Amino acid sequence: MQVLASIFRHIGAILFWWIVITASWAALLGLAEPPVTFVMIEQAGEQGGIRRSNERLEEMARAMPLAVISSEDQRFMTHSGFSTEQIKRSLGMKEPGFSWPEFIQSLWKKKPGKRVKGASTISQQTAKNVFLWPGRSKLRKVLEAWFTVLIESLWTKERILEVYLNVAEMGKGVFGAEAAAQQCFGTSSKKLTAAQAALITTTLPAPRRFNCSAPSGYLLSRRQWVLRQMRNVGDVLDPEVLARRKAKLEEEERRASLRRKRNK
Repeated sequence: MQVLASIFRHIGAILFWWIVITASWAALLGLAEPPVTFVMIEQAGEQGGIRRSNERLEEMARAMPLAVISSEDQRFMTHSGFSTEQIKRSLGMKEPGFSWPEFIQSLWKKKPGKRVKGASTISQQTAKNVFLWPGRSKLRKVLEAWFTVLIESLWTKERILEVYLNVAEMGKGVFGAEAAAQQCFGTSSKKLTAAQAALITTTLPAPRRFNCSAPSGYLLSRRQWVLRQMRNVGDVLDPEVLARRKAKLEEEERRASLRRKRNK
């Protein structure tokens, strides 16, 4: 029993210090700019250097964060780091609302090794970019979830968005909206138009393949889609617009829940 008790004490101590260290790390980066990320180091080696410029969120054109929210994570301002709707879509779930039995069944049917696309929120992508190494291991996904919880608890939504817009890869060796604006349009992120911000955003799914300096027909078509989404979502950084959007989403979820109950 003494041996078992000693093991549990050691495990408890390790967990305690893990929480203290990671929470302190996350809290520090809520105030200071992340110095470098693993992806930046990787790209610096491959490209012989990187382009990166940090910029405050309020110094960027409003269109830039709104384009990213509209394209990458439309419920960013209303969720707590994880989006059940994105997870549902990525797994092909059809039932209205969120059903645990359907979720488990969808996971069971998912082919081994098949990547789940479109399930990461901006918060998860920020946690992954800032704190973790490139890869797709189960350990990394667990750590990503933990750091997502930390930044959602310790940072504001605006801070998460600001850090994401400063560390996200937006071109081959190009990191952040400011560097992308200079690279693609020869201007600052503060002067970006909605169309320019939308075009930069189209590179996010594959920044080493897509180039906003010489956009393909696909990117131009995708830009139009982003602009439509921006009009649909609205300026959710405005408290009044956000309140109306929250009310709309809550009403949609309430109706979906009622439909699900009627269908049972």
